[in-house]
Amino acid sequence: MEKAYKNKAYRWNRIKYSRRRRFIDIWTFVWLFLGSLWLNSKPWSYAGGMTEEKQVARRRAQAIWIRETFLDLGPTFIKVGQLFSTRADLFPAEYVEELSKLQDRVPAFEPEKVEAIILEDLGKNISELYRSFDLTPLAAASLGQVHRAQLNSGEEVVVKVQRPGLRQLFTIDLEILKGITRYFQNHPDWGRGRDWMGIYEECCRILWEEIDYLNEGRNADTFRRNFRTEDWVKVPRVYWRYASPRVLTLEYLPGIKISHYEALEAAGLERRLLAQLGAKAYLMQILNNGFFHADPHPGNIAVSPEGALIFYDFGMMGQIQPLTREKLMDTFFGIAQKDGDRVVKSLIELGALAPTEDMGPVRRSVQYMLDNFMDQPFETQSVAEISDDLYEIAYNQPFRFPATFTFVMRAFSTLEGVGKGLDPEFNFMEVAKPYAMQIMSNGNTSPGNDIISELSRQAAQVSNTAFGLPRRLEYTLDKLERGDIRVRVRSTETDRLLRRLTGVNMGTNYAVIIAALLVSATVLLVNGYALLAGVGLAIAIVLGIVLIRLIRRLNRYERMP
Repeated sequence: MEKAYKNKAYRWNRIKYSRRRRFIDIWTFVWLFLGSLWLNSKPWSYAGGMTEEKQVARRRAQAIWIRETFLDLGPTFIKVGQLFSTRADLFPAEYVEELSKLQDRVPAFEPEKVEAIILEDLGKNISELYRSFDLTPLAAASLGQVHRAQLNSGEEVVVKVQRPGLRQLFTIDLEILKGITRYFQNHPDWGRGRDWMGIYEECCRILWEEIDYLNEGRNADTFRRNFRTEDWVKVPRVYWRYASPRVLTLEYLPGIKISHYEALEAAGLERRLLAQLGAKAYLMQILNNGFFHADPHPGNIAVSPEGALIFYDFGMMGQIQPLTREKLMDTFFGIAQKDGDRVVKSLIELGALAPTEDMGPVRRSVQYMLDNFMDQPFETQSVAEISDDLYEIAYNQPFRFPATFTFVMRAFSTLEGVGKGLDPEFNFMEVAKPYAMQIMSNGNTSPGNDIISELSRQAAQVSNTAFGLPRRLEYTLDKLERGDIRVRVRSTETDRLLRRLTGVNMGTNYAVIIAALLVSATVLLVNGYALLAGVGLAIAIVLGIVLIRLIRRLNRYERMP
């Protein structure tokens, strides 16, 4: 159940914020969270003993507490929680599952503040800018709220207005979060192999972009241009004369929420076709344009009476650069060929995998995934299952998936869930198969030239290897000169010699101690301390037995072949 809010249930809904109050609230949560993590590893903290089921139940209860605390802490943490819900490679599954439920529907702010922000940003009163303006919002969220209005020219619009004081709140919270991030980065356990500062910088970038409504307007225009030739996709038009960093006026495009199945059927719309259109739209975003909606949950997608998809809310978008798409192609080819080495190499080049001294365990994990998943028919695979298994393999490994990758995987999983709601027989991978085959064949492979294509691919691979060999040799020699190459040699003879030298040193130490004890016992006996002399003699006898056993073991080492 979602937490019910009342007008005074949260302290962050204000124009000015106390830095000290925020510091206390945030760090109190952090220390309580760290304390709960410490208790998780203590068997005595579990009634009746520690079991796997009890650990899972406790993590689930902690995840619920984290979600509710994030709601109390306000917009910064609501958005950070939503971002963390995509990072199953960093957090336990129970945390990710609960954070994915994080909704930021909160009470609206006062109409007086709406009027003040519009006057301050656009320079005119609401009555001068709009023919009509409904001060009761259609929807309210942590970052802002949406009002229905009509321009003086007659167009029906919606107006997004940002919450007052939001930039000040972000500035205070992100400064505090930076100190928390440094703590985790320097932690001997949690900081190892994790770029927490990089994750923090990525979160900052995403948060600042999302509260810049001018940036959202540009995203909407770009998205609309990318689908300008498709009449089955609609995107609200931006009215730039009525836009500012905190106010955005958009075309009013009403529709049926894509998860209102009964309403869709009542309108005579085919649910199976809508599920396929949703998958098709997203594949076009990823593969054709490289510019995609990073938060395609059911609240951001509607359906027009004619059956066209309507997309809303372009504050969080993802972009795949051409160079990244080329490297992703190499990853796809490695997956298709079940070549774990090639996949690992391409992931390192993508920045999704941190190179370590021993890549063997990571390579074996990747190969295991390829061997298990690629044997299954493409059409029967599930995006959610593949991503869950991928993140399970990546958890506590040196993987560091970029935000773009996690956004894509989350969006695919979300769309698969939406599609199954519309059509229980829907399979995202089946819809994606033609696009995937086009990628793998690079658009010009036909059944008649499979052998030629394979020979060409292998010839190209051999030639690339041959041409790259001098460069690789030069690179290896450079590392050798710098002393960056470590050579580990193991010899049975050397191991036996080292064990013998260690044993001889220990025997010498025992002999010196025994001699000292015998001399001390003699001195004590001469001076009338018979009891202490007996204790010293007993210790010397025990050490003498140990010394004899050590000498016999050294003799066995000497006789070993």
